Amino acid sequence: MNGDAKALVDDMHYDYLIVGAGLFGAVFAHEMKENDKKCLVIDRRDHIAGNIYTKNIAGIDVHMYGAHIFHTGNERVWRYINRFTEFNNFVNSPIALYHDELYNLPFNMNTFSKLWNVKTPDEARAKIKEQIVPAKSADGQAANLEEHVLSMVGRDVYEKLIKGYTEKQWGRDCKDLPADIIKRLPLRFVYDNNYFNDRYQGIPVDGYTSIVEKLLEGVEVRTGIDYKQMSGSGDTWDKLLYTGAIDEYFDFKLGHLEYRTLEFEHEVLENVTDYQGNAVVNFTEREIPYTRIIEHKHFSKVGGRDLGPDTVITREYPMEWKVGDEPYYPINDEKNNSLYARYRQMAEQCDNVLFGGRLGAYRYYDMDKIIEAALDMAEDLK
Repeated sequence: MNGDAKALVDDMHYDYLIVGAGLFGAVFAHEMKENDKKCLVIDRRDHIAGNIYTKNIAGIDVHMYGAHIFHTGNERVWRYINRFTEFNNFVNSPIALYHDELYNLPFNMNTFSKLWNVKTPDEARAKIKEQIVPAKSADGQAANLEEHVLSMVGRDVYEKLIKGYTEKQWGRDCKDLPADIIKRLPLRFVYDNNYFNDRYQGIPVDGYTSIVEKLLEGVEVRTGIDYKQMSGSGDTWDKLLYTGAIDEYFDFKLGHLEYRTLEFEHEVLENVTDYQGNAVVNFTEREIPYTRIIEHKHFSKVGGRDLGPDTVITREYPMEWKVGDEPYYPINDEKNNSLYARYRQMAEQCDNVLFGGRLGAYRYYDMDKIIEAALDMAEDLK
């Protein structure tokens, strides 16, 4: 068989080309396959699962793109994801280190007791009220993030637990950040270190990659391939689901949407059974360049189960994003939201093209919201 004849045989037609093998694309592909649609899933990375990709290192499931704790109050989503994995009973209880002081997160009575040696909720409320600094503007609206937070939680919580961490995360002084980056700061006047209020919470016992593998069973997947390479592949499709950056789909015709990015420094520590005693430790002083250290074995080491003599830690460094970097956190300020709205208008004019996921919607989403959105999109098309 000559090359041209072979190419004709190999060329395939699909109901859907799905760009991105992350959680949104995988859920959508699974639902379409259940509806007897033929799908091709591609991803420019050399692996599936996107940012929830986990890799076994030293016998430990390592979250390669930062900590991912599944939590939801949506029973529909919880029932759905449990079809593909079993969850342990991990509860997210991070701690914060400010110089040599350790504090519990989220802000609760354990935090306040350590800060001020108070014992009751009324004592903590009185201390916060004493420290609150009203916004300076005549209408009482905060002009920036610093004013906003000081008007909500007072000086001690702001300076020790918010200011340095936030400035590292966004690469700007809090006085130069818009107030609505932090829309609310939950203050809990109970002794409870559970970070999330959601009813359901845990870590998949076989890692997140296993979930995506099961979602994509029976679906053709190609990794290490960019969407633009498909134009010369000879394959055809009826509809496209694009979960990449919406501005990239349109070749940045209107300009680049902006993000913050992250750099992950993974380290295997041999003969270190337990490095920090907790899954997540935040470093809230600005002088330390990383925002947190993740010790991955604690995600699985629930109920005292020993995972061996070694451990793996990851330091997270927030970075200024530039073109070509991996986009993590959309900068949803007025300028970027306005630009996204213009791209969204262009997207609505595209026949047979769907946009989904955090990059397609230019919004940061928790995993349960991604699953819900993918299920809703799939149901609308059935």
